[in-house]
Amino acid sequence: MRTQQQSAKDKMVKTELLKKSIAAFLLTSGALFAAPSAFSVETALTSVLAKGEQRTDKAIKSQLKIDSIDADARSAEREFRAVSKEIEGLEVYLQQLNKQLAAQESEKTDIENSIRQVTLIERQITPLMLRMIDAIDRFVVADVPFQQQERLARIANLKDLMGRSDVTVAEKYRNVMDAYQKEMSYGRTIKTYRDTISLDGALFGTAGEREVDFLRVGRISLMFLSLDGESLGIWDQQNKEWQPLESGYKGKLIGALRIAREQAAPSLIKIPVAAPLPSTFSSISNSNIAHGTVSYGEAK
Repeated sequence: MRTQQQSAKDKMVKTELLKKSIAAFLLTSGALFAAPSAFSVETALTSVLAKGEQRTDKAIKSQLKIDSIDADARSAEREFRAVSKEIEGLEVYLQQLNKQLAAQESEKTDIENSIRQVTLIERQITPLMLRMIDAIDRFVVADVPFQQQERLARIANLKDLMGRSDVTVAEKYRNVMDAYQKEMSYGRTIKTYRDTISLDGALFGTAGEREVDFLRVGRISLMFLSLDGESLGIWDQQNKEWQPLESGYKGKLIGALRIAREQAAPSLIKIPVAAPLPSTFSSISNSNIAHGTVSYGEAK
């Protein structure tokens, strides 16, 4: 596209060429000799040149207008293409938003259904937890009496927790299940702990409270050894009482206590088991303590 300065320069060039062309034409045709005077010739030439300049001006203005229209059209085309691409991107984005909205609506429906079910579940699970707590309470009372204070305190805490309004149902349920898991773990572990015991003088030769080391092997055997090493016994689950053990078990019991304390490497140990005797032995002894031995695996 040409500038106005270039257009003006072209106009002057064209004017000079036009003057020369008209002068040559008049000389050739003899128009100068036929004219009444030189003034008339000059006037005619000026008139012709003026008209030529007017036509040239109009042509320049028309070209400038055309150039401006062309520039506007190109700019509008570029803008149109940019807007078209933007619209295309927005359409794809809108489709994705519609998919997300549909998924959210489905999730919202599921959540609303779950909320309606929560109230029903809470009404049903609370009585279930109360029955579970009552069952574990009766089980601990009837079970071998190891760590009984700790276990009963845990159950008392559960009962207290069930009456609290600032604890969610989920938290209450978690605590109940935790208590059940701990009770289950007792059946597959070996542990020692120190506590006091009330001994029967008729059985152990001395009566009163004694501080002893207890050894629990799962739930199959609960034994004790006094700190002075003079008294050792095993819990008789059938008769719900402590029975004395023969002195020959003292070394085995001391070894098992060392393993339980992790003072010795795990190994097979032989322990007495309080269990009903087979009918073939019923005439030999009235006690249900099986004084035979049982092998127990690695202690942990």
